[in-house]
Amino acid sequence: MTTTNTIYQALVKIAGKDCVSTSKEERYFYARDGGLMPAHEPDFVVLPKTTEEVQEVVRLANKEKIPIVPSGAGLALTGLVIPQKGGILLDMKRMDRILEVNEKARYVIVEGGTTQGALKSYLQKHHPHLRHSIPDAPPSATVVANAVIHGQGRLAHQHGFNSDMVSGLEVVLPTGEICRIGSCSVSPYWFSKGAPLPDLSGLFLGWFGTTGIITKLGLKLYPCKKMRDVMVFLADNAELVPEILLKLSHTEMVEDVVISAQPLPLRFRGTFWIMVYLTGDSDEELEFKQKMVWNALWDYFQSRDVGVLSTSPDAKAPLLSMPSKDTTRFADVAKGGGFQYAGPITPIEKFPTFIRKLEEVANKYNVFYGSTTRLIGSGHCMMFSFSFSFNRANPDEMARAKKALDECSKFALEEGAVLWKADMDEQRMLMEKMDPNTLALMRKIKQLLDPNGIMNPGNWEMR
Repeated sequence: MTTTNTIYQALVKIAGKDCVSTSKEERYFYARDGGLMPAHEPDFVVLPKTTEEVQEVVRLANKEKIPIVPSGAGLALTGLVIPQKGGILLDMKRMDRILEVNEKARYVIVEGGTTQGALKSYLQKHHPHLRHSIPDAPPSATVVANAVIHGQGRLAHQHGFNSDMVSGLEVVLPTGEICRIGSCSVSPYWFSKGAPLPDLSGLFLGWFGTTGIITKLGLKLYPCKKMRDVMVFLADNAELVPEILLKLSHTEMVEDVVISAQPLPLRFRGTFWIMVYLTGDSDEELEFKQKMVWNALWDYFQSRDVGVLSTSPDAKAPLLSMPSKDTTRFADVAKGGGFQYAGPITPIEKFPTFIRKLEEVANKYNVFYGSTTRLIGSGHCMMFSFSFSFNRANPDEMARAKKALDECSKFALEEGAVLWKADMDEQRMLMEKMDPNTLALMRKIKQLLDPNGIMNPGNWEMR
């Protein structure tokens, strides 16, 4: 019979004594995130350094049928890397190398624990004319994790989800094999995750670590313009917002469009802040793009349905920071460090309906709310956040926030949205609504890749 000590010694042999822990303190830390999902401790915490170490840990877990959960920084807020059934928590932070930047093909290859902040700093220092899409998350968020959850970033409007920017994968499968996905499976170059080959990246992106562990990732890079600016517009009629978004996306000039709505401070109440981000390599380019935006919204200015907020350089600085600090500030509005949001992906036409529902639910459950909406893929859809902050020391407030989130998620599904980085409750909502043949196909894929069900169990569980 295999004992806990036997597993511990086997993990130590793979990763070294300093990189394996069963201490109560460390298991406590990895048992929770900043959201509302209940905590659950792992039995072991392992910090691998190489793909081969990950491979050996996975082989051990598969042989002994021990759950294994790969983790980046654990910032998703929806419990996606809380080890619901214990087992091995595989913290990828030591696998943080930036392996290659191909300037001509504009891609970078990073290891599975590389953070957004580290990649940003590296590019600024060594390749200042290139950049990647940075999510509005702390710099400790990992590049791989953001891709796995179909995250967004500062290039979402132009190029879509960060998973759309992936250009190749190296994955350790649940049975221990190492597999390369995309052009890197037949070529030394990581320029495509699929085409012209069959696109197998969908077996791993969006699956929350239930089909394999990504140890290397290729990511598309984009020109880093010399200048960047933000234009801030104010509107008080939610019905006009979809038209405004459509007109802005039609210019094909903007890098990003973000809409903010919240009741406090009082100057924000009843007003939608529409932030339009522009980049250029010269004053002339930036001025031309600004003019295109002005022209697109001119009718709204004349009718006084949209106003312009004049912003000084000091006022613009926090708006131009990458990542944005607004999310972090909102997380502590309730002075208790708790924050979670449902972020359905939906057509832009749903903005008025969703903002009314957010206000209704916040009043119903007496919770502080906010919303940050991001245009994705040139207006093909948007992410609308039903955001609630809460005091983690107040169980009643947390319970009310959870009820508010669940009601908003159910409403969004009924309105035709798809839930983003869904927690386990939301995953069940999605699967109940999903086409049964689609669900059956997902089940077959999971059973084929992970026959012993060891990979991040509790997530995408299909009965």
